[in-house]
Amino acid sequence: MKKITIFTLIITIQQFIFAQKNQYADFIKTWNFVKYYHPDLASGKIDADSLFLVNIEKVRPKQNFNEIITLVTQNLNTQFSSPPVIDNNKDILSVNQNFDWFQKNKKITAENKNLLNNIYKNRFDYGLLPKGKSVSDEKEYPFPKEENLPLKYRLLTMAKIQGTVDYLFPHKYLMDKNFDSYFNILLDEAVQSSTRKDFERVLAKVVSQFQDSHAFSFYRQLNYKDGILFNVSYYSPFDFQIVGDHLLVTHLIFPGICNKAGIKTGDEITEINGKKVSEIIKEKGRLLSVSNHQKLLYVLSTYEYNLIWPDNLPKKTLAVRSGSKKFSTEIELINATDKSQVSALVNYINHKNRTIENRRLDNKDIAYFKTDATMHFMENVDDDKLDAKMDSILENASRKKAIVFDMRGYPDWGGFIFHYVYKYFSPVENYFYKYYEPNLKNLGTFNLRDPKYNYPEIENKTTHSYSGKVFILVNPDTRSASEWYSMSLQKIFPQSITTGQQTSGADGDVVKINLPGDYLLEFTGNGIFYPDNSQTQQKGIRINELIKYTDQDILDNRDLEFERVLNSLQ
Repeated sequence: MKKITIFTLIITIQQFIFAQKNQYADFIKTWNFVKYYHPDLASGKIDADSLFLVNIEKVRPKQNFNEIITLVTQNLNTQFSSPPVIDNNKDILSVNQNFDWFQKNKKITAENKNLLNNIYKNRFDYGLLPKGKSVSDEKEYPFPKEENLPLKYRLLTMAKIQGTVDYLFPHKYLMDKNFDSYFNILLDEAVQSSTRKDFERVLAKVVSQFQDSHAFSFYRQLNYKDGILFNVSYYSPFDFQIVGDHLLVTHLIFPGICNKAGIKTGDEITEINGKKVSEIIKEKGRLLSVSNHQKLLYVLSTYEYNLIWPDNLPKKTLAVRSGSKKFSTEIELINATDKSQVSALVNYINHKNRTIENRRLDNKDIAYFKTDATMHFMENVDDDKLDAKMDSILENASRKKAIVFDMRGYPDWGGFIFHYVYKYFSPVENYFYKYYEPNLKNLGTFNLRDPKYNYPEIENKTTHSYSGKVFILVNPDTRSASEWYSMSLQKIFPQSITTGQQTSGADGDVVKINLPGDYLLEFTGNGIFYPDNSQTQQKGIRINELIKYTDQDILDNRDLEFERVLNSLQ
């Protein structure tokens, strides 16, 4: 009898919580609206989080939307004396701003519609924020890693993510059109999460919906990522790269283990523990935020990330294609607690990364610049002599038959391209992009930044023309600032050829938002377009020549981009 009573109680509680999910969604939508628009909350005069935490516990089943609106706004000033904000910006990215959720909701009274419309009309001008304050400032709420967040803080976390999407993320319009519906499903999962691990799985799912490579790093903050993404305890005894529907074995790190399993270089792994590699990739895409499929394949192929495995078992059963032969085999993985094996892994990874870092195109007719290796130009050079040093380097480059900018990495010195390459080669006008930043007079929209910031102001600037060939080399590791500077190079050198693979698709500045539980959500905070409004987010920068590697190209360690450049000089 006692067991039946407890069971009945559990069911009753679950039904009670489930009945509230729509009310929670309505509360969050309303709270974010007043948080970002009401002058008292947006200015910080009233603490928005406190308003949330006090009132979310008052939400009850069967409350209608009007009652929720009253709950959120009942103690707020709705008689505004200041004149409404006037937005004179002309070039506005406004596609994200949509108030249909209340304006076209027949269940919301005309009185409440007028209330919310009046708050919006008299919204806060974020240009009035004190110096040092930002639209994205959020308080921190630490909790022990092993402890699940209390319900109201789980709801606050979800609310802040949805608010970020609705008011701060310029590329909401590129997200799945059913995001709001999916968010409500995940909101229900967050409510029912009985453990921290369950809640973190929900967080991984919702952040993946950004489809933004700047948000990729969020998974690393998950305390239970080992159980969610299976990427900590065991490592592969061989290196690999994803090509199409398989893992291509590129190097045997532990030949003895591989030989025992019958695995050799060039083999193709098509299934892991009975699950197709193509399906594993889809599953990982639902938990990781990346801007495009090529970037997903790139991060899943990065050995040290160790993200490809579908479970955390020490042994894996692999389906293998080896030439014309197909077979199944069991292989042992490397235990991350085995110091000797880990030492061998670290040595391999360091050697591999050094090889990539030392990749150079050495030819007497080519001036080669590697975006992640330009700071050495400043070494042992006094500040007052740096201009002359850089002019000398670029003057020498201008005598070559070709100039190559290898953008397959992250710039170590932004000044090299933004200032010095522009200073030497570019006309004064260099409008290579349109940059949309948060519209402080109407948050949720984004206005075009003054074009004067598109390039540095240099007194007595002269231009040196260059008629030789220019190549810009790119791949999925061409990300953010590297994409930005590549766009600049495309404009400075109209004859340039951009060649390689699709870039990361996350151009622009990174914005960081604190979330309860010591999480930090990073995302692309502005919209970067070409001057003709062509999209760069998710798509990446324009490429003249796409280069696709075959399995054999990869096994032979070929650099097809380098080969393309060298062949052009023959």
